[in-house]
Amino acid sequence: MDDQAPAHGRRRDGWRNRRGRPVRAALLVALVAQAGAGWAAHAQPEARPVDVWARLLLLAGPVLLVWRHRHPVPVVFGVCGVTLAYLAAGYPYGPVFLAVVVAVLAAVSAGHRYAAWTALGLLWAGHLLVAHWLYRWLPPAGDEPGSWTAELGATAWVLVLLAVAELARTRRERAVRERAERAARERRRADEERLRIARELHDVLAHSISVINVQAGVGLALLDSDPEQARSALTTIKAASKEALGEVRQVLDALRAPGAAPRTPAPGLAQLPELVAQAAAAGLAVRVDRPEAGAPGAGAPAATELAAFRIVQEALTNVIRHSGARTALVRVTRAPGALEVLVTDGGPAAGTDAGGSGTGLVGMRERAAALGGTLEAGPEPGGGFRVRAVLPVEEG
Repeated sequence: MDDQAPAHGRRRDGWRNRRGRPVRAALLVALVAQAGAGWAAHAQPEARPVDVWARLLLLAGPVLLVWRHRHPVPVVFGVCGVTLAYLAAGYPYGPVFLAVVVAVLAAVSAGHRYAAWTALGLLWAGHLLVAHWLYRWLPPAGDEPGSWTAELGATAWVLVLLAVAELARTRRERAVRERAERAARERRRADEERLRIARELHDVLAHSISVINVQAGVGLALLDSDPEQARSALTTIKAASKEALGEVRQVLDALRAPGAAPRTPAPGLAQLPELVAQAAAAGLAVRVDRPEAGAPGAGAPAATELAAFRIVQEALTNVIRHSGARTALVRVTRAPGALEVLVTDGGPAAGTDAGGSGTGLVGMRERAAALGGTLEAGPEPGGGFRVRAVLPVEEG
């Protein structure tokens, strides 16, 4: 409870701060308008003196600004209406337009650009009407029509305000779009990482569990008739489970410390003899044909060797699970700019349910595609099954 209370307090304080910003901004606009009205009246003696009604009109606009984020359209029309009433009453020009600027910017930033344009256009047209026609019947008495030079200045002011509002809107939309793109990239990276982890765990466990499953069947069948052979099967199960636990621990260690170097090197083609031994324990004789260590072109980047190892591992697992063959061939060759992996068996397909999830081939294709390579898998014309992967390798 002690940990939750401060967090709740921070959320409440943040909410209060967000609510307080419009109020503080509106208060600042009101203070500037009230203080600037006296200066404007002194600079424009021909205008109507600033009285109580002028003060109320100067206060009404900033009060409306308090709700500019929640109701931007009514606020921008209300502020422009109050401003037009102030001008029609003959009061001096000046800081009264500050509330209009804030209301227009808020409406455009909120996505109501046409409403803001309309409100500002109506204010401009209303001012034009007051200054050149209605002035005869409006205070102050004896007023004269406005100057067309001044109208050009007012028009320029309106256009500048619209341009600034559009610039603010564009920057806001760009920021929103960039945040959305960053969030999408983060989600995509998270999805790819989850897929990589699932694929790694599948490849780590599938082969060992297949060996364990086969040896468990052998042990059960020979438990009474051949205890020594059953003991050998149990020994194989122990070794396979220990290796599987070690590889799972390696994956989990990488998850706990994503930036740390792994404690043990990732599997590569140098570990093929271990795969062969595990397959032999499951009754599958595997012949490996690959370049000798140290031969020209024998090496490959660690990521490529890991993908090749996992593809061979999954292909042999599928042979153990789904094929009646007792022999398989693994051939690894280096061509210019590529590492080719071929795994074949003589078949025939097993007629029983092996209990697989059906994601093995999908995982192999994903591993090859992640490196820009290709993978082909399918039955051989003369029987059996073939898996062939071509993984690109940059030449040094």
